[in-house]
Amino acid sequence: MGSTGDKIKGAADQAMGAIKQGVGRVVGSDKMKVDGKIQEIQGQAEVALGKTKDAVKKGATTVADAINKKL
Repeated sequence: MGSTGDKIKGAADQAMGAIKQGVGRVVGSDKMKVDGKIQEIQGQAEVALGKTKDAVKKGATTVADAINKKL
């Protein structure tokens, strides 16, 4: 998956996780609250992965541009 896809999926997982936590609080389900927190954290990791991919791509482009200028 590309960086944009990772960030979109991550944001969706964060939102769904927060919703699950809220529903878990309302219905008194500790399992749902925990599952929601796990999904929210996974979403944060997916967003971070997408941002890391962007940074690596930008760094590689910068290096390639510098090499091409020297040639």
